[in-house]
Amino acid sequence: MLALTRKKGESIIIGDNIEIVVLSTSGEQVRIGILAPKNITVHRKEVFEQIQNENKEATQSLKSKVQEVMKR
Repeated sequence: MLALTRKKGESIIIGDNIEIVVLSTSGEQVRIGILAPKNITVHRKEVFEQIQNENKEATQSLKSKVQEVMKR
């Protein structure tokens, strides 16, 4: 993990086309802005994990249905 210190208004560049900007800080909270191409999805980690879990459950459900059809 790379740990950096940034001040309000300063940025971090990831690759050639993703920029993370520190918008503000308040206590222990940091507000950031993310500039990325539209084809790159950006999610909070907890949302990303929820999407992954839902996709996994949907895939397992689909596999069960396919196996059920195959038994017929």
